[in-house]
Amino acid sequence: MKAVFLDATTLGNDLDFTALEQATGGMVKHDATSQDEVAERIRGFDTVLVNKVVLTREHFENCPELKTIAVVATGLNNIDQDAARDRGIQVLNVTNYGRSTVAQHTMALMLALATRLLDYDRDVRAGRWAQSDMFCLMNHPIMELEGRTLGIVGYGDLGQGVAERAKAFGMEILLGARPGQAAGEVDGYPRLPLDELLPQVDVLSLHCLLTDETRNLIGARELQMMKPGALLINTSRGGLVHEAALADALRTGVIGGAGFDVLTEEPPRNGNPLLAGDIPNLIITPHSAWASQEARQRIVDITAQNLKSTARRT
Repeated sequence: MKAVFLDATTLGNDLDFTALEQATGGMVKHDATSQDEVAERIRGFDTVLVNKVVLTREHFENCPELKTIAVVATGLNNIDQDAARDRGIQVLNVTNYGRSTVAQHTMALMLALATRLLDYDRDVRAGRWAQSDMFCLMNHPIMELEGRTLGIVGYGDLGQGVAERAKAFGMEILLGARPGQAAGEVDGYPRLPLDELLPQVDVLSLHCLLTDETRNLIGARELQMMKPGALLINTSRGGLVHEAALADALRTGVIGGAGFDVLTEEPPRNGNPLLAGDIPNLIITPHSAWASQEARQRIVDITAQNLKSTARRT
């Protein structure tokens, strides 16, 4: 196996790559690779490891040796999968690595919004508690999660992890059917068409991949269907929610709050509607839900196992 890793530092600098080194027989490792450098850097390699670098049909045509792409992530939207299939290139990804950390982050966003944690912290730091006529502040309404309904769209490993934790908080769980997905029952939870789900939920949490079918899954129409106090959580992929529509919905009180770990452009160098300073009850974190050291090390180790399994089959 002759392997190259195009963007190793996207996994951080605190990981043990021994398993990958052993699985590939040694690999060329680049910290980062610009799109202009891709063609040159993959030339002559049969295996390419990548996280966020985009690989296209043109790259595959110019690298006839390429047999395997190992994506050190779950999402495959940076790979031209049709072109890979046309050329017989196997595309591997990593699943079931981030259940604990992503579910933890999802609940953290949910809890912070429900308790208005950041709003109260800002009030204290601004001196409003010290100036209060009574012993506490109650100017931001608090939502108890117990007895509330959580809707989960995307009931894979991550969605299941969130359901487990939300159930421990006493929440009722409903599942939403993605486009083309049948309604029914899964693990005892009802799976409802999205139009039927949205009016019922107090919190909606998204855990599905970004595809042509799921892009802008939640837009102005869907936001209008939700309860005025409902919360929207997205720790999955930017693009699942129409960001300008969400910004307007939060400003006008169509929904009660939102917690996002993802945006359509990352990092948001060209700005984003959700980064405006006048949007209430919105928390945005920098795509960090997956990034515990434990989860990132699992990515390395699972990728190594994927490559070993592929090598045994060939």
